[in-house]
Amino acid sequence: MAGISVLPAEVLLAKRVQEMVLYGEEPQPPHICRDDCTDEDVSVMPSLIPIIDLSLLSSLEPSTSHEELHKLRSALCSWGCFQAIGHGIPKSFLDKIRQVAKEFFEQPMEEKKKHAKGVYEFEGYGADPVPAEGQSLDWSDRLFLDVYPEDRRKPKFWPENPTSFREVLEEYTLKMRMLTELVSKAMAKSLNLEENCFLDQFGEQAVLQARFNYYSRCQRPDLVLGLKAHADGSGYTIILQNDVEGLQVQKDKNWITVPPISDALLILMADQMEIMTNGIFKSAVHRVLTNTEKERISVAVFYTPEPKKEIGPEEGLINEERPRIFKKVKDYADIHWGYYQQGKRALHVARV
Repeated sequence: MAGISVLPAEVLLAKRVQEMVLYGEEPQPPHICRDDCTDEDVSVMPSLIPIIDLSLLSSLEPSTSHEELHKLRSALCSWGCFQAIGHGIPKSFLDKIRQVAKEFFEQPMEEKKKHAKGVYEFEGYGADPVPAEGQSLDWSDRLFLDVYPEDRRKPKFWPENPTSFREVLEEYTLKMRMLTELVSKAMAKSLNLEENCFLDQFGEQAVLQARFNYYSRCQRPDLVLGLKAHADGSGYTIILQNDVEGLQVQKDKNWITVPPISDALLILMADQMEIMTNGIFKSAVHRVLTNTEKERISVAVFYTPEPKKEIGPEEGLINEERPRIFKKVKDYADIHWGYYQQGKRALHVARV
């Protein structure tokens, strides 16, 4: 967005968080973003996060699939997220993804820097592109990669070490494509819509991007956030956690911890699904806390409509009782990023 004042480039070229921790450095501006005296109340009620068994959606028993679809709709209307089990991806393979992520981040800094991103780039190893002036930096490092369509991939950013990284990520990408088809159809059916309607809005060249996140230990977790509070600009996001807590979603002004479940994937609604459902499904605001004793690793896959594809509320969700509240938009993710840099949400730009 034009007119945004950004932090100087040299700020982002300073040590990465992993280096700061290695040398025993405490958080300094611009990483400091919290004041515990004014921070929001934290309510830890992990058992409340909805769990949906996707395998039940194809049950031969109509009442079983209907009940699970009702649970899905309820979860996305009230929470904007759910823990997906029964997705067909073996836990042994999820562990492979966790392992190659761990091995990548545990390499010497010189090896990781072979895939370093530029200050203003998304892809590669490093931190987010430069935020607007006055916005803090996350206490985390990440590897961000375009993974689908294949012609968007930039091989220079794909690690050669660990040696299995590329093969495992390619297989994970295939499984994520299958999962997005399954979830998109299930969401449509839960709203009594034609099952391909959301897939049609995303388009055949819908984009998948993977972000491997490394949240280093921090001796002052009261001062920093691993990831600032925000809602995503994608259609929805699929998150694989390791066994360390930290991810929280906001509900009724409380922060709810998402418990790590070894064979579950968190499906998190983003702004573009809220637009497509005319506000019925809620885009989940979330953040990540840091830990004094353990590092946390996660893998987020963002599912976004293909570039230049116009999306908008499904006509079947517009009526006299619920009039259209969003207009049609293109490349919303780009608009969202401009506001995210300023610590703001962008959903208002799509409102009628």
